[in-house]
Amino acid sequence: MADRPKGKGKGKVIQLSDAPSGPDDPDGYPLVRDDWERGDRPLSRVSMTSTPFGFTSLEPVVLADVVGTATAEAEERAVVDEPKHKNLFQNNAGRIRDDPIEFAKFLSGYAQGSGWRAYTDYIGPRIMYEGYSAKCIHDLLNSPTVSAKIQELSVQRLATLHLDPSVNKEQKLAELEQQMRDVTYDIAIHLCARMDSAPFLRFFGALVNNILVRMYNQGIHISLDEYKAFRQVAVHAAKKKQTLLILPCHKSHIDYLTISWLFYRLGLSIPHIVAGDNLNMPILGTWLQKCGAFFIRRSFGDDALYPVVVKEYIEQLVENGMNIECFIEGSRSRTGKLLPPKLGILKYVVEAFQKGRTEDVWICPISVQYDKVLETESYLNELLGNPKEKESLTGLLLNTRVIQLKLGRIDVRFKEPFSLKGYIAEQTERRAEMRRRTPGMEFNAKREQDVLLRSLGYQVLSDINKAAVIMPAALVGAVMLTIRGRGVGRNELIKRVSWLRNAIEARGGRVAEFAGMEIPEVVDRALAVLKDVIGHHTDLIEPTFFPISRFELSFYRNQIMHLFVSEAMLAATLYTHVKAGGAAPSQRMQRSKVLSELSFMSRLLQNEFVYGTEGLEANAIATIASLEKDEVILIEGDLIGLSPKERATGRENFDFYCFLLWPFVEVYWLAAVSLFALTPTGEPPSSSETVAWYAEKSFQKSAQALGKALYAQGDVSYLEAINQATLSNAFLRMVEFGVILTRKSSKQKGLPLMALHPDWVPKRSPDGSIAPEGRLWSFLERLGTFRREGKNRRDNSTVSTRVFNHCSAIAPPVLEWTTFSGIAGPASDFWAAKPNL
Repeated sequence: MADRPKGKGKGKVIQLSDAPSGPDDPDGYPLVRDDWERGDRPLSRVSMTSTPFGFTSLEPVVLADVVGTATAEAEERAVVDEPKHKNLFQNNAGRIRDDPIEFAKFLSGYAQGSGWRAYTDYIGPRIMYEGYSAKCIHDLLNSPTVSAKIQELSVQRLATLHLDPSVNKEQKLAELEQQMRDVTYDIAIHLCARMDSAPFLRFFGALVNNILVRMYNQGIHISLDEYKAFRQVAVHAAKKKQTLLILPCHKSHIDYLTISWLFYRLGLSIPHIVAGDNLNMPILGTWLQKCGAFFIRRSFGDDALYPVVVKEYIEQLVENGMNIECFIEGSRSRTGKLLPPKLGILKYVVEAFQKGRTEDVWICPISVQYDKVLETESYLNELLGNPKEKESLTGLLLNTRVIQLKLGRIDVRFKEPFSLKGYIAEQTERRAEMRRRTPGMEFNAKREQDVLLRSLGYQVLSDINKAAVIMPAALVGAVMLTIRGRGVGRNELIKRVSWLRNAIEARGGRVAEFAGMEIPEVVDRALAVLKDVIGHHTDLIEPTFFPISRFELSFYRNQIMHLFVSEAMLAATLYTHVKAGGAAPSQRMQRSKVLSELSFMSRLLQNEFVYGTEGLEANAIATIASLEKDEVILIEGDLIGLSPKERATGRENFDFYCFLLWPFVEVYWLAAVSLFALTPTGEPPSSSETVAWYAEKSFQKSAQALGKALYAQGDVSYLEAINQATLSNAFLRMVEFGVILTRKSSKQKGLPLMALHPDWVPKRSPDGSIAPEGRLWSFLERLGTFRREGKNRRDNSTVSTRVFNHCSAIAPPVLEWTTFSGIAGPASDFWAAKPNL
């Protein structure tokens, strides 16, 4: 690496001081600057006398107390790291009663700005100085792009006023422009981050540090090797005045605090954080804004000025080489797995580069994993369709009960950043080569830009998955939900967690390091963190654990899904024959049939998972070979089936893979069943108006109500099958296939409507009941073969009687009828064609 520039100033890399700690970078500066070590003095604690006055004093802790309490608690807070990992909370005093002197040193360090807390020597562009936000607002108001838009909108407004000829139009236009500038100023002061004060950053840093060290008592852990590579890119970007685009996954409100505190702690220029305006709450919203947050509306609506101002602000940040943080998923994942990418902010950054406002941008995928996510209980309520609680990060941080929780640890992992310039060049060449090899494939600028953004978004998701470490809670949660029976003994739980850990590592995944602790101890720690969702029988011959809340545990199980998607789909495909029973030879499948069923399932669940780029057939061949090597399946000529060894062990590994996918199959089955509720009960108003339109949001709520009834009656096996997020994904996939049509109402402004494509509308029997026939029925039958067989359920007979009666009960009213002309029809039965992957 080139020599590091010295001195202070915008766009410079600032020299670090302090003594080295651990592996250093090539420049000889410390990779992570240490906190102070605890001294050799005896620990102290707060004591109150028994007198009526209740005097408070400090007293030394006796040796027995040190051994019995203080040491154990300190060890819990400061898990010893392996040399390549670091706990950034090591030696932090979380509570004054633990050790008042150390806690006082902690506070004084922030108050005085000692060591790294001063935040005067950091890598990246200069921020946190008086007048920073005023400069940003000034630059935004005087931007040629914003000024041109103000003038354009003012002229349009003037044309609609129909002024009297005696009115001075130039004067009126000037007045309108001034009004628009006032509006722009109001947008700008609410939009721009207000990073004007380093002392405030120290105050907020101390607050966040104390909150996190108490909530996540086992610390924030990073990989030093990964951070070293990340910092080298940060140094290079700072020298070139280039932006680091920080793209973390998003599971919790704690993500905001963790990333910003981490950059502060590691001596990096704190990013400007894209945040929804729902977080711009009294007091805390201002605090977040002073530490880099800038709030934007969830929807821009018909406002022609607001998106221009927002885009220009982001482009100016890129032009000035400021770091930007944006959650690629758009909102918090309520299900534990990554959501499809939201590309709005990414689009602004890419266009800033394409316009030449910067030479390059560095894309930085980051994984943030928790032993326990604080909001899982509220996620459960939201996914079940209960009213969403108003966002209250303030309440969360000020809730003393929450702060006292011991939620384990946080692991932050850095995927090596990559150049946006290099990525675009590579993708442009790849697409050009594709056009050269494909006759009739012409260049379309809009389509190429859409493909670029989508591929970039999924590349980031893939990199986040690769960087992620699997936490012990995810291991235990996955095992608890992938075993048959009501519970599992401790020995079997340890055995399955050990198997799962090895399976993850064999697939290139990573499990969080716990300083060489044995699996039983890791399992015990995870059970302690998950004590609210996993119950414990202590009065049996062996300690036995059972799920209290399977739905909440699914959040942790889903965190390993990306590592086993291929195996889960193959297992679920083979299950379509296994569940039929009979002799082992009759349960085998032709390879071509396996590929056909995999094609169907992979296309259907495309919005749920991030697939590899190797294509369906190549991926299937590799997965079949892997499971054959693991002796889960047996290949005999062109036939694939379960191996004798897997049958002899009770299908425990095969069932593990099936249990991972079955809840998702159930969701899509429920979505398809609910569409039978859209069977018209009467004739259309005319022979030409044949498309019946229904209120979209109202129908999706009714579909969820149907799911709750079917779950209570045993027709749906998984409560999580009625979760709002995945059910919405299922309906969206039906829209993409052309099964569902969508548009806005022409009679009720802005109301989203949905309809079934005429080819997919079910028919009614002469007695008025829904007939089990047609395309939708055929699709449902195909999907039903993948479902887990229930003890009290027989798919076909149940669907065609009681379930259809429930569909009739939730049938929504028709709001509008239209003709079908001009609406594109769906492809032929989408499950019949092999996907072009």
